[in-house]
Amino acid sequence: SRREDYTNMSDSWEEHAEGSKTANLNPSAVSFSFNPTVATFVPSGKISETGKTDQDSGEKESKEVPSAVGVQDKMASASLKDDDDVLEDEAHRKEKIERVLTELDEEDGREHMNVVFIGHVDAGKSTTAGQILFLTGGVDDRTIEKYEREAKEKNRESWYMAYIMDTNEEERAKGKTVEVGRAHFETTRKRYTILDAPGHKSFVPNMISGASQADIGVLVISARKGEFETGFERGGQTREHAQLAKTLGVSKLIVAINKMDDPSIVEDKDAWSQQRYDEIVGKLSPFLRGCGYNPKKDLIYIPISGLMGHNMKELVSKDVCPWYNGKPFFDILDDVEAISRDPFAPFRMPVMDKYKDMGTVVMGKCESGVVAKGDKLMMMPNKVKVKVTTVWRDENEVNAARPGENLRLRLAGIEEDEVSSGFVLSDCNKLVPVVHQFEAQIVVLDLLEHKPILTGGYTAILHLHSIVEECEVTKIVAAIDPKTKEKKKTKFVKSGSICIARIAVEKPICVESFQSNPQLGRFTLRDEGRTIAIG
Repeated sequence: SRREDYTNMSDSWEEHAEGSKTANLNPSAVSFSFNPTVATFVPSGKISETGKTDQDSGEKESKEVPSAVGVQDKMASASLKDDDDVLEDEAHRKEKIERVLTELDEEDGREHMNVVFIGHVDAGKSTTAGQILFLTGGVDDRTIEKYEREAKEKNRESWYMAYIMDTNEEERAKGKTVEVGRAHFETTRKRYTILDAPGHKSFVPNMISGASQADIGVLVISARKGEFETGFERGGQTREHAQLAKTLGVSKLIVAINKMDDPSIVEDKDAWSQQRYDEIVGKLSPFLRGCGYNPKKDLIYIPISGLMGHNMKELVSKDVCPWYNGKPFFDILDDVEAISRDPFAPFRMPVMDKYKDMGTVVMGKCESGVVAKGDKLMMMPNKVKVKVTTVWRDENEVNAARPGENLRLRLAGIEEDEVSSGFVLSDCNKLVPVVHQFEAQIVVLDLLEHKPILTGGYTAILHLHSIVEECEVTKIVAAIDPKTKEKKKTKFVKSGSICIARIAVEKPICVESFQSNPQLGRFTLRDEGRTIAIG
């Protein structure tokens, strides 16, 4: 009976094989794959509709076995198209974005801006930021009194305003900001996020992460005798911060000359010194022009007292400063032109930080496109499909957000340990490019004394949006003449040169060309604690 069963099985198997057109065994094929619709093994290759392989159908061209990356791409695109995730067509997508923007304008049409406070250590950045929050009602009188008492106990009475921004004990004890402080305030015309960057040279990487999210910079300068000179001389943080800010996309700079009421510089009857103000402006202007700022369009100078709040919300009185004819600080901020951002561009949000809270929550600044609750996005470079379940803008839960906002997104479909800072949340229709190496135009600043040339094999730390990765300059493609813009072949360049270099990293990273998305296309190279190049 068993023999009969086997005979029947083999008969039905043969019938099935005849029913579907068979493909012959190719003995010269290297690998074999099984096609379940055909009864026999077929060599790996594309199976045509007739059930034959490429070899059988007489195609002479050799078909390449797809690479692992190609397979992944196909799998990713296939997984995107399954379920109900049919890729949106452009017209439908545009219509949806317009609807979201209309809703957002009805809710709160004020523009949002990130303001970064930069400058040398002890220039008064945290104090000025704290004073802004106090003047806009972000901190109540009781809290200020508590901070005053704490500062008095530490014999640091003038630090109490900085305690609003410097929240941890280490920062308060030493009077030095370490992490980038964040706070929000509003005026009738705009909403702002303050990013209080550390001034100390040991914490420049933290300052870079803060400034890379900023739209506008406030360069705080101490007018006190000796302090301005220390910050501005070679190696001072005033210089490095101004250069970095320009590279990181801070296009407008408000230069706040602080401590104008300091006893070392005040004139008779506590009047602010015009001579000192003019001296500082005279030294800073040529340097900032060299950094790439246009003195007429991009720079605004203002004298202030961050500790006392003079010339911040209301104009300083003519008794104290008879020579200043400009506007107070808040009015200058409100008058800064709106930054153009394209809401119809593909969504991009570099991840700054992540944590677990009923799902995975990622933090970052939306650089382009809009995001709404329920959107399906792709986490790059590891290609994980995610769904946005909750959107927070600053501290408030919202249904959607436009570009330029600081967001927290709760995501479904990804674990916390699958996300790292430097990853980019991307539109599924147009994914962000992922690379191991790229070519870029770089400006070489000051190279190290013991490494005076930049050539193939030079290793450095790459800071690009929220990425901090070790990289290697593998090749200097060409040097660019600054005047004629002509390119000529070279193997190395020195400080002050402009060149096109090829840069390689070990792990895949998300980058875009500067033309398509500037925030994901500009970077700095640092080595041994110094910024050596910007690009």
